[in-house]
Amino acid sequence: MPGAGATTVENSCQALCRSLVSHNGLQQDSVDISKSVLYTSLMGLLLVTDKEKEVSLSLGNGQVGLLNVGNTCFLNAVVQCLSHTESLRYYCLTKAYQKEMGSSKEPKLMNAFTQVLADLWDVNRTDAPVNPGKFYNVFKESVPYFSGYSQQDAQEFLRFLLDRLHSEINRCLPKRAASSSPREPPYAKIRIEEEAAIMWKRYLERDDSKIVDLFSGQLRSSLHCSVCSHYSTTFDVFCDLSLPIPKRSVSGGTVSLKDCLELFSQEEKLDRDNAPMCERCGKRTESTKRLTIQRFPKVIVLHLNRFAMSRYSFCKSTVSVSFPLTQLDLGPYGPDGIGPVLYNLYAVCNHSGTANMGHYTAYCLEESGWYCYNDARVTPISESHIQSNQAYVLFYQLDSSSCQLKK
Repeated sequence: MPGAGATTVENSCQALCRSLVSHNGLQQDSVDISKSVLYTSLMGLLLVTDKEKEVSLSLGNGQVGLLNVGNTCFLNAVVQCLSHTESLRYYCLTKAYQKEMGSSKEPKLMNAFTQVLADLWDVNRTDAPVNPGKFYNVFKESVPYFSGYSQQDAQEFLRFLLDRLHSEINRCLPKRAASSSPREPPYAKIRIEEEAAIMWKRYLERDDSKIVDLFSGQLRSSLHCSVCSHYSTTFDVFCDLSLPIPKRSVSGGTVSLKDCLELFSQEEKLDRDNAPMCERCGKRTESTKRLTIQRFPKVIVLHLNRFAMSRYSFCKSTVSVSFPLTQLDLGPYGPDGIGPVLYNLYAVCNHSGTANMGHYTAYCLEESGWYCYNDARVTPISESHIQSNQAYVLFYQLDSSSCQLKK
């Protein structure tokens, strides 16, 4: 009885809508979100979820390697990590993007990427490795910077790849340069949460894709002027967080991911030359700056920034950073009072060697355990070997217990 099912979904959505609006103290004519918008969003979410359940895929075990087609270990490691991002893999293999994308242009890169995933997860495939050459050629056409056969940085490749995939499958129609959005009057009294929601809504009006659904979060930058005590807040969208690595742990033991996060989010003092203009003073003043995560993504990518320029050369940090495989709590780095925000590790991109010469591999979690993807070779690996001083990019999935987070 489709009619009865639709009525049940609609009633449930209306009840959830009333609960959320009441709980968050939102008015019906709220600027950032109204009942009608909330209702429409929830209905769409429920219907999409229901539709996804109807589609089943026959997949292999995914334990298939990738050929190195000329110093492409950086590409192979990143692709394996993305291949084990379940929601992205499902979205690609069902080719849902073909129905959602706003542009009429052929999504060449997305099609090539999807073909690589299809080959990796082909239920009839033997152990023969997949050749990513066609995909890499299409990528280089989009990003000529990666042309040639020199070694590239995996995190940089990941950023470019996600950006280009997003551009191709963006649900928003291509638009001309948008007119400037109306700005709030100076010193307008508006809640931080409302301002963040407004900025996020404006972002989604021009950038909305499965890549955004999964990987994009919102970073809040708070600036405090030491002269007039004025606070100003800006919001930026991120697809990964680049974390500094301290030389030693504050606790005196092994450096942990928590130490990196604390260093990333700690208050930073800015002198007059490096500080932005104070809105109230109208000039550059000494100030303090602090970063927090305002909106948490479903998949958070944490980049351990091992490479840096020293006075005389480009160098790599070999400090071993310990990180949890499950229940990573990022709540302390979010808005006040948000509570635990838990993530579970499912993939790691590793870099061995020096700053000038190295090799990338990937560790990925499957139902049968962890596996090491070293170009064409795939071997099981013990959990105890996941953490090392070679860990470079960490991929964490939001835990189901944190799904009640306010979006």
